[in-house]
Amino acid sequence: MEATVAERGQITLPKAVRDALGLTKGTKLKVELDGGRIVLRKDVGDALARLRGRFKLAEGYHSTDDALRAVRGRAPGDPYPPPAEEAS
Repeated sequence: MEATVAERGQITLPKAVRDALGLTKGTKLKVELDGGRIVLRKDVGDALARLRGRFKLAEGYHSTDDALRAVRGRAPGDPYPPPAEEAS
């Protein structure tokens, strides 16, 4: 695949690339140099920021940690329970 640099320094990414990465108008990309290569990375922080506050906790939960404890038995940062002793 190829892309051409336009007069103002812009490039158009091929549709197959945009579709594969889910790039739409306004998607932010990180631009990095790696030796003689240009590396474009999708800015995941931007996507997460747009989702923040859009979901509500199920009724009865006061925090995401409470919800995780109900599903997993523990939340991030909780200490691991001591291993169960084996009966002899």
